[in-house]
Amino acid sequence: MELDADASLQWELGKLVHELDMQSNARMRERVAALGLTTAQASALFELTGPMTLTELAGRMACEPSNAIGIIDKLESQNLIERQPHPTDRRAKQLALTSAGGDRRGQLLKVLNAGPFITGLTNAEAQNLRLLLQRALGRD
Repeated sequence: MELDADASLQWELGKLVHELDMQSNARMRERVAALGLTTAQASALFELTGPMTLTELAGRMACEPSNAIGIIDKLESQNLIERQPHPTDRRAKQLALTSAGGDRRGQLLKVLNAGPFITGLTNAEAQNLRLLLQRALGRD
């Protein structure tokens, strides 16, 4: 009987985390779409806090550099980011926000601050949930 209870707990946790992910991502997609961005493009703009290489940015976006290339190309075609020579490695390029990219990032931050993606929690509860999720992901 104990095995059934443990299995039920694990199954329910998995379902709840999945449902929470679906709801919060839907809210995020809706908000960033108002800025003409996909969530992947919004992630790149959010994480690009200063000049960095594609590999660095992809790491912050939690994706492979090969997956970030298309996102970066699209943002570059929209004149939101630009590739610049790396200051110490002439073989590498750095990514940086353009002036328009800085403006769009500012708009993104306002949209992200418009209200929680995970609703029904106090700020303290949301902070506790973040800590629990980080621990569950081995990031404590």
